[in-house]
Amino acid sequence: MRFAHVDAAGIVFYPRYFEMLNGAVEDWFAEGLGVDFAELHLTRGLGVPTVSLDSRFAAPSRLGDELDITIEVKSVGRSSCAVAYTVACGDEVRMTAEGVLVCMILAEGRSAPWPDDVRDGLAKT
Repeated sequence: MRFAHVDAAGIVFYPRYFEMLNGAVEDWFAEGLGVDFAELHLTRGLGVPTVSLDSRFAAPSRLGDELDITIEVKSVGRSSCAVAYTVACGDEVRMTAEGVLVCMILAEGRSAPWPDDVRDGLAKT
């Protein structure tokens, strides 16, 4: 955990978890799916906004904790993907969430089918 992530009590300010989840999605696309956000956004004109997110906070995270974030694909639709997140410190779960990501044409602000290479990566996860 970084100092910017915690509040005056020294625990993670809950909205920071959402920033961390977004960072984990960005890393997952680059490392797990082989399509980084620069290519997706700048070359392909696509974005991957979160359209729903249901979260539960199990225990506080504190300054200096090292958190692991896992992403599990629950289902893949034409233009959406349901995912489950787990944020843990060692064996202790700190937060869980379920969300939906959508493939979006940035210039038009509407959903689009997943590109074949992204869909293939999502299906393998």
